[in-house]
Amino acid sequence: MKAGESAIPCGRSQNPPIVVSPTDHELTVVIPAFNEQRRLPWTLGQLAAFLDQWNVDYRVLVADDGSTDGTAALVSDRLGGRLSSIRLPRHRGKGCAVRAAMLSATGQVLAFTDADLPYDLAALRGGFEQIRSRQCEVVFGARDLKGSECRVARATARRITTRIFGQMVKRLISGEVSDTQCGLKLFSRRAALEIFARTTIRGFAFDVEVVLLARQLGLGFRRIPVTLVSEDASTLSLPRHAAPMAWDVLRLFLRTRLHWSRPAPAFCGPGWQEILGPDRNRRVA
Repeated sequence: MKAGESAIPCGRSQNPPIVVSPTDHELTVVIPAFNEQRRLPWTLGQLAAFLDQWNVDYRVLVADDGSTDGTAALVSDRLGGRLSSIRLPRHRGKGCAVRAAMLSATGQVLAFTDADLPYDLAALRGGFEQIRSRQCEVVFGARDLKGSECRVARATARRITTRIFGQMVKRLISGEVSDTQCGLKLFSRRAALEIFARTTIRGFAFDVEVVLLARQLGLGFRRIPVTLVSEDASTLSLPRHAAPMAWDVLRLFLRTRLHWSRPAPAFCGPGWQEILGPDRNRRVA
C-alpha cells in the first residue's frame, strides 16, 4: 500500500477497534471512486477551485474502492497538501469505501459526494454552515424539496425506478426522508463516527442505512434542496443493482421490526472523549 493510503475492513465480523484522531481542519470532502481514472482530474480540479474560493480549511479524501484502472496511480501522483486517499485492497462496494473514509477523516464536518459532482456545490456550503452553527448534526441533500432543481435530462426508466424505490424506503424505513439516495450528505465528526462505525451495507443502499441510523441514534438532521447538474456518468446500473438494493432495504426493515441491536463499537486513541461525548456507549434500538 502506498504512502498516504490505508484500509479499513467492512463487515460485521471484521470491524476492528476504531482509532479516533483529533480533528485538525474544518471540512473533509470524501469522493468515493471505482475506476474513475478518466473523471477524477476534472472532479478534483473543480472541487479544489470551489473550496479555495470559499476559503475554508479543507481536505479532499478519495476513497478508492479497489479500482483496477489507473485511479490509484492518478491519485498517488497528486497526493500532498489538501489531497489524500484511502484504498480498499479489493472492490467491496460504495458503502464500504465511504465507511472507510468517514472513519479515517479528521475534519470537524465530513461530507461525501459522487465522483461526477452531480450537485451544484453551493449545497455543500449550505450544509456545512448548518452543522457548524449547530443547527443540526447531519444534513441530507434532497432532490424532492421545494427549491431543488434538475438541469439535466433524466432517463425515464431511472426517474420511475428512483420514485418507486424512494416510496418503498419511505414507507418501510426512512419516514420523512423520502430521498435517501441523493449523493450529497454531511455530518458533524461525532455523528459520522456514531453512524459509520455501525454501518454494514456494502452496496448502493448504504445511504438508506445511514438515514436509519441517524434517526435511531437521535441525531438531529435537516434536509436541504439541491440542484442536479450531472447524471450521465452515474455508476449505478438499474439492471445490476436494483434487486440487491431492494434486498438490502428489506433486511434493514426486518432488522428494525425485530428490534435488532448492535453494541456500540470500541473507540480508542486521543480525542475520542471530546468527539463522542459522555453518551458514547449508546446502543442502536
